[in-house]
Amino acid sequence: MSVELVADAPLVVELERFQGPLDLLLHLIRSQDIDIFDIPIARITNQFLAAIEGIEELGLDHAAEFLETAALLLRIKAQMLLPRHTNEEGEWEDPRAELVRRLLEYEHFREAAQRLAEAEARRQRLYPRGYVPPLPEPDPVDAPLELDWDDIWNAILRLEERVRPLEEYRVVPRAVPITDKIKLILEVLERQARVEFRELIRPFADRLHSVVTLLATLELARRRALAIRQQAHFEPLWLYRLDRSDTEE
Repeated sequence: MSVELVADAPLVVELERFQGPLDLLLHLIRSQDIDIFDIPIARITNQFLAAIEGIEELGLDHAAEFLETAALLLRIKAQMLLPRHTNEEGEWEDPRAELVRRLLEYEHFREAAQRLAEAEARRQRLYPRGYVPPLPEPDPVDAPLELDWDDIWNAILRLEERVRPLEEYRVVPRAVPITDKIKLILEVLERQARVEFRELIRPFADRLHSVVTLLATLELARRRALAIRQQAHFEPLWLYRLDRSDTEE
């Protein structure tokens, strides 16, 4: 869709090639060498309306943006005909100020996008896809290398320390037979009727001894050689001696 506009000179607009209404407005302004800070709003509005005639052919979503901008231009055109208000500093408020700001901002980002696209196209012409530039070579050292015998001797000593093999240390844990713990528990219960579990592991203060002592206690309980009692959770654990009659019962 193209429209020929006649103002001071013929102007042909192909609406399909514009990204949006601001792109079209910039084209109308720049192609006619109009000062963007002094836009002849009546003339530009008429040209814009003529350019978007039949915009419904591009689809509802795309046409809505152009129609919204057309309404903005008509509102500014009407405000230009009315008496203008002054701001706090006594200056006349220009209804075109917001439109100029949006146009300049859009033009800034459009030029940035064009430069990025040109840089990408130039890179594609020079380098293949996935090209990684090589790392820069280090600058050569112009200073002469100066060494004395002390430096060489210290370097030799450091080299000897570096190649010295590491010494291996193996820690072999001492085994704790469960039979020893069973014997210990039985000997204690022969001397006294009951004993607290904590008293059995207190002399050793070792986690391995504690675990093996607990396993020995459970084994003796399975053999019905002793009884285990605890009043509540996390309360002291007591081991009781069982007589032969208690075991039979």
